[in-house]
Order: sequence, then C-alpha cells, then structure tokens
Amino acid sequence: MAGATPAHVVASDDHTVAFLDVRPVFPGHVLLVPRDHHETLADLPPALVAPLFGAAQRLARAVETGMAAHGTFVAMNNTVSQSVPHLHVHIVPRRRKDGLRGFFWPRQRYAGEDEMAEVAARIRAATPVTG
Repeated sequence: MAGATPAHVVASDDHTVAFLDVRPVFPGHVLLVPRDHHETLADLPPALVAPLFGAAQRLARAVETGMAAHGTFVAMNNTVSQSVPHLHVHIVPRRRKDGLRGFFWPRQRYAGEDEMAEVAARIRAATPVTG
C-alpha cells in the first residue's frame, strides 16, 4: 500500500484494502489489494477468493455510482505487466467514447477451428478438477 494515505483509501475490510491509484487511467481508478501478501491470483488461497471478488464487485458498483460512470473495467495482471509484485485488482470507471479501446492491446484471430480446438484442449488438460 505504498503511497496510499488514509485520504486515498476508499474501502477496507478484514481481508482487503482499496485505494485510489496515484496514476489513474481516469479519476476514480481504484486498486483493490488483499491485506496479506500474495503475488498473483494463482497464489491467492481459495478461502480468500470470495472475499477479494466480493469486494471487487462492491467497488465496481461504488466506482460506477460515485463517479457517475456508464460502467467499469475490472482487471488484474499476473506477473507480466504487474508493476508491483502484490496481487491487485484495477477498477476503472468507464464512459462511452472515453478513448479506451477494448482491452488495451491489439486483438488477433485464431487461424481456424483446428487451432482453436487445440488451444481449448491444452487449457482443459491443465485445469485442475474440483470437487
């Protein structure tokens, strides 16, 4: 939470703290972090998934309402493009025609159905079975 002062904090609970990003995409851009150190989403213990995403859901509504936005962009980076090695969720107010395009990078297509099926199979094979 380096750089966040009490005035920057917008929400907190037993598991999370949310504060204004000091370099926002738009005013109202909030960072939500777990209080305990976990570097990526994959490192987050299962018991903390619901508290983190529950807080993200509440903040998305609050940012939209508080900033009179049309919606929000909710995202996180894991390792690549993660400027701080601590799990954090970006909640950014969005307005129609605000200048952001989709995800912030060029999109591409699969070469065809075969490539798409192969990629889906690789991800399915790596997905843990839950009970």
